[in-house]
Amino acid sequence: MDKILFLEWASFGNEHIIPVFEKFGYEVVKFPFSVHDEDTRKSEKLASETAERILKEKPVFVFSFNYYPTVAIACKACRVKYVSWIYDSPFIQVYSQTALLDTNRIFHFDSHEVGRLQGLGVKNIHYLPMAAAVEHYDRVLPSAGDRAAYDSEITFIGSTYLEEHNHMFRHLKELDDHTRGYVDALLQAQMILYGVDVIEPALTPPIVESIQKVCPVYAQGDGMETAEWVLANYFLARKVTAMERQKLLSELSEKHQVRLFTPERTPQLPNVLNMGKIDYYDRAAFAMKCAKINLNISLRSIHAGMPLRALDILGCGGFLLTNFQSDFLEYLKPGEDFVYYESIEQAVELADYYLTHDKEREAIAANGYRKVKQELSYTKQVEKMLDLI
Repeated sequence: MDKILFLEWASFGNEHIIPVFEKFGYEVVKFPFSVHDEDTRKSEKLASETAERILKEKPVFVFSFNYYPTVAIACKACRVKYVSWIYDSPFIQVYSQTALLDTNRIFHFDSHEVGRLQGLGVKNIHYLPMAAAVEHYDRVLPSAGDRAAYDSEITFIGSTYLEEHNHMFRHLKELDDHTRGYVDALLQAQMILYGVDVIEPALTPPIVESIQKVCPVYAQGDGMETAEWVLANYFLARKVTAMERQKLLSELSEKHQVRLFTPERTPQLPNVLNMGKIDYYDRAAFAMKCAKINLNISLRSIHAGMPLRALDILGCGGFLLTNFQSDFLEYLKPGEDFVYYESIEQAVELADYYLTHDKEREAIAANGYRKVKQELSYTKQVEKMLDLI
């Protein structure tokens, strides 16, 4: 039986994808892989340990969620394919020069990033949306107690990014007046625009230089990323997301019951019911199933892709109200399988409407569930992956 060497770390989807690989006839050998204790971009020790395990197990390929340059180096040395499936964006390690190695088979959930990396010369990268663990969610049946704990008009699961340590804006307070005004205007412009990135193209060399004086951010020497890309995607996009999430949750909570599941304190949102942290694997599905409307407010560094949160909502049979992301349109019909908004005002109007039109809301949720189960299950996505490999 052919083996897959599976890099095991605390990623989403481990317990869902392994049985699917086994269903396709592979023996899955788990290799504990620390993404926190070692430098997964540059560690020679980690590359050597991975190579030794590859030589011992002789897999047909190595697999990981997300992409790690040390593994790519080990696979190239051992002449074995490295298959990775990226579900985070931004994910800076895929901009390592190792992404150019011919033994890679990289899959990314965001078509925008796929096009960008192909433009940088990464040939073996493919667009592959994430999957919903529909069979698992079908077994999640909320009890009366769960209903009492999680029933809501509107639910959002995720970070608000409002705390100072989450972004660099504590440093940007030191910017000169011109640069601070320019950046503030740029953030406001991006917040009202969906489906187009205006931040990175607007980061001119003088603006980048001014920002770096108070918050040094530089590209890695072994990578293809630029300082502009890092600033736009790791910092400024996160700030826009924080602004959008705060404004939308605030406005929705003035009229409706809104439950927020986050480990952060949110004194800025006095009308929102902050439910604290929720275990994404054990309890999040109950919250999604018990909400009349589930919100997806994408991290703005996800330029086109369907976030995993959105697919999980649909896979739970939940009604999805999301910001516009172009990749949704390849698989789902707006107004039939899900609903998207293109402004804060429109999101509030749509929430008002669907909270008073139960049959329409429930029909859309049922359609989205069927579509995801048919087109975006782990079995379906792994089958596509194996065909491309």
